[in-house]
Amino acid sequence: MPTHRTQLLVIGGGPGGYAAAFRAADLGLNVTIVDDDKRLGGTCLLRGCIPSKALLHVAAVISETREAKEFGLNYGDPKIDLDAIRGFKDGVVDKLTGGLDGLARRRKVTHISGRASFGSSQRVNITGSGTFDSVEFDHAIVATGSRPASIPLFEIGSDRVLNSTTALELEDVPETMLVVGGGYIGLELGLVYAELGSRVSVVEMTDGLLPGADRDLVAPLQKRLSGIFESIQLKTAVRKVEAAIDEITVTMDGSDNLTETAFEKILVSIGRQPNSETLGLENTKAVLDERGFVNVDHQQRTGDAHILAIGDVVGGGLAHTAAHQGKVAAEVVAGEPSAFDKIVPAVVFTNPEVAWVGLTETQATEQKKNVEIAKFPWAASGRAMTLGRSDGLTKVIVEPVTNRVLGVGIVGPGAGELIAEATLAVEMAAVVSDIAETIHPHPTLSESVGIASEVFEGTATDLYVPKRS
Repeated sequence: MPTHRTQLLVIGGGPGGYAAAFRAADLGLNVTIVDDDKRLGGTCLLRGCIPSKALLHVAAVISETREAKEFGLNYGDPKIDLDAIRGFKDGVVDKLTGGLDGLARRRKVTHISGRASFGSSQRVNITGSGTFDSVEFDHAIVATGSRPASIPLFEIGSDRVLNSTTALELEDVPETMLVVGGGYIGLELGLVYAELGSRVSVVEMTDGLLPGADRDLVAPLQKRLSGIFESIQLKTAVRKVEAAIDEITVTMDGSDNLTETAFEKILVSIGRQPNSETLGLENTKAVLDERGFVNVDHQQRTGDAHILAIGDVVGGGLAHTAAHQGKVAAEVVAGEPSAFDKIVPAVVFTNPEVAWVGLTETQATEQKKNVEIAKFPWAASGRAMTLGRSDGLTKVIVEPVTNRVLGVGIVGPGAGELIAEATLAVEMAAVVSDIAETIHPHPTLSESVGIASEVFEGTATDLYVPKRS
């Protein structure tokens, strides 16, 4: 088969990869994407963020109809049609991937389906392609993403052991499920299965859900999930896993010493690992760290002058991080003065959602950084009350003396939408009064960001807060 020639090769077609390719094409470069899937979108669109959010919407609707009893509405128990739910999820994915294919064609970006491995700093070998066996390039951007992490303990050859990818296939709704790991992926998928009818238990080795997140934000989520999940076991580790014909027996080590419990299925959600080991990067000057992530600088450049890297494979961890890094990498290749120096928000799409940006109180404590904090409980929010969801909280982290907004955390319905305003505030180094004096529409949940800032200023009228000296 012939060799393909391109100015820029992007390896990986996920949010970072296609963003890099499209931005580079807009800047006038000849661009080629190589991905081992025939569809663009990567893990996020095909096997991650998008299908999981479709299922979380289904779960949220079930939750709302159940809780509508408090408002005088009784819908009864839902009738679950798994085929229709899968069809809804897959339809969303199909529409979006189709849109990406169209965008690639309009930008004249070549898409090669196959797997790339570096033979040198300016050449990759392609396997699984019916058109080319190699690609030569001036520059390459590695955007190969990550995959669910695994440990030998759970590799027992049973299809009853799920990971974040196989759980999204939603083959059935097991009567019982154990989620191993109390991070965001485990909680999101555990919530989906719980709302569909599974009795879900969560086991987490640390002393709290969402390790590392602000405890004020986690508390309302953990309280709500405690009423939805069968159990949440903290400071507990899985020691043994045994498969039988119709169940998995799990031995757990916690406060009650060793216990054995049988589950119909278990979902292992213990993080992700970079897709870097089969790329042939040893044939280049790019360097991996001890965990397999590609080392890059602030312009996404690796140790090889011809190769850049972005996204999960460099430790980005979030789709929107990868997308922005992809644009930076494309601009750098095109000779633009660009660098990745961004404030990145994080969102956990549970119910309630948890979102934060910038410095958290937890981080400030760990760093022994002097900060001031203002909080607005949603129990004082008229809009939250009308939604029957007054368990939320908005908090602002402020730098003393300058009053600069260093961070914002939100827990409650729609927190992921509300965090955008806070991200802009932190990004532009706004002071608290910038937010407090911005008129927010009433009654809305977005008011909580403004009122939390008013609390700091001592001008809030929705709460009694003594005026700051």
